[in-house]
Amino acid sequence: MRKLLLPVLAIFAFIAYQSVIVVQEGQRGIMLRFSKVHRDGENKVVVYEPGLHFKLPLIDQLKTLDARIKTLDGKEDRFVTVEKKDLLVDSYVKWKISDFGKFYTSVGGDFRKAEDLLRRKVNDRLRSEIGSRTIKDIVSGSRGELMAGAQKALNTGEDGAERLGIEVVDVRVKQINLPNEVSSSIYQRMQAERAAVAREHRSQGEEKAEFIRAETDKKVVLIMANANKTAEELKGQGDAQAAKIYADAFKQDPDFYRFVRSLKAYEESFAEGSNNMMLLKPDSEFFRFMKAPTK
Repeated sequence: MRKLLLPVLAIFAFIAYQSVIVVQEGQRGIMLRFSKVHRDGENKVVVYEPGLHFKLPLIDQLKTLDARIKTLDGKEDRFVTVEKKDLLVDSYVKWKISDFGKFYTSVGGDFRKAEDLLRRKVNDRLRSEIGSRTIKDIVSGSRGELMAGAQKALNTGEDGAERLGIEVVDVRVKQINLPNEVSSSIYQRMQAERAAVAREHRSQGEEKAEFIRAETDKKVVLIMANANKTAEELKGQGDAQAAKIYADAFKQDPDFYRFVRSLKAYEESFAEGSNNMMLLKPDSEFFRFMKAPTK
């Protein structure tokens, strides 16, 4: 009996070891019974949560699936905009398994196959989103709408990722480039548009400059006219005041006034370097103050 006890205990230990399964955190389990997916009474695939579970030895086989979020880094691909312009778009997708039973039955738990199918769906969705937008919208304004629209369509479309038991968590466009043959034509067009805008600005600037110069010249002429007018008025007032002073002085002493005026005339007539020529009689009144004084 003792000789048989050890083999029996070993068999029971082996059976017990084969009956216990552990699903790790971050994983889910699918049970295969006779190589077929184990289902419950409602014909739904039984999914095993993380923890300790039991199975039938040699009959059941556990397949574990990674439940964490995964990244599908797509390759740069060529897309066509609504303007029939080509774009090179580099994108990536964050995804996870939402229905483990559906995922296993659709792709057999093969993550590589699932990513290949998901990549095609993502490219088709991006092709549709980019094909309805212009280059300007994609590059500047509505890139966020493009990514959000692609994510929503992948999760809710008839041929979306949901049929694979996959939920698309996020769609991101990393980089958008223009093909070389398109870049040169776009740059030339942009250069021509900028040159046209520059010419328009220069033309407007020259027009405004001419207007400012005309206004300035008009103001200068007006200022000069007012200044000349004021100067003439002041000069006239000065001449009038001088004449009045001379007249008052003449009234006070006419002989002295005549003497001073004659000396002034002599100074201006006989100044050094003067080329004045006068033909006067010796007894002319002009030389009366050069004669000997008389009573």
